[in-house]
Amino acid sequence: MSNNKLVPHLYLLAVALIYGANYTIAKDVMDSGLIKPLAFILCRVLAAVVLFWAISIFIVEKIERKDHSTLLICALTGVVINQTLFFYGLHLGSVIHASLIMTATPILVVAVSWIMLKEAITYLKIGGVLLGCCGAILLILQAQVQGTSINEPLGNAFIFINAVSFAIYLVLVKRLTHKYHPVTISKWVFLYGSIVCIPLGLSQIQEVRWSDFDMSSWLSLIYVLIFTTFLAYLLNALALKQVSASTVSVYIYLQPLIAVMIALGLEKDHLDIVKILAAVLIFSGVYLSGKKMKVSTT
Repeated sequence: MSNNKLVPHLYLLAVALIYGANYTIAKDVMDSGLIKPLAFILCRVLAAVVLFWAISIFIVEKIERKDHSTLLICALTGVVINQTLFFYGLHLGSVIHASLIMTATPILVVAVSWIMLKEAITYLKIGGVLLGCCGAILLILQAQVQGTSINEPLGNAFIFINAVSFAIYLVLVKRLTHKYHPVTISKWVFLYGSIVCIPLGLSQIQEVRWSDFDMSSWLSLIYVLIFTTFLAYLLNALALKQVSASTVSVYIYLQPLIAVMIALGLEKDHLDIVKILAAVLIFSGVYLSGKKMKVSTT
């Protein structure tokens, strides 16, 4: 694999590392009750707006009028619906069911890419997605994650709609990356997202107990705003300029694996044959999904 072809995969590996670490780093903010879901989402969106518009001064690019409608849909699917339904789906349902449903995202991306972009569905791509899916499911089922279920069917429905929404976002953003720089796309996506998120989260943001935040909570919040939101979205968009939306989505399977590796490093978990098998399946799936079939000419 040449250096140019390797770069987008390094971007995606960085995204997987960011999200994988997020399970541990941001847990105290997520679980503390100091900030409610819509307020938390609003903080993420506003931080992204400021950061993306700040760095966009170095990239002068005009968006065609017809593409603003696509950017608005990206904002709804990739920011508003994606983040809101994930939070509330997790709140209403169980963590393990949410994790299992989210493994459908790469499969949904392959389907949406085929419908919207007429992207070819190869045996390698299908095999890669299924291998990665099996590895992720092994890890999730072994984790025996505990969670209180308030309304399981509604929570599961929210998580599934969130997965469909994110799949549509990845495919639409892929189409835009052929015309615009990822920073240009992201700054408009989050600006449009903020228009919806501000009225949704305004009342909750006024209830945040900022004085109760300790140093750990502040550092976790900063991590989520800068790394999990700003940097992860930017790197995903940069990768989409060079690889397919389905390849980007398969890296989602690395997230539970990285979370397990961090837990192992902190001696909060132990290595066993199931984790090793899951790792082999996930890495094999990521490799196959990004590999193009050679067409023989005779």
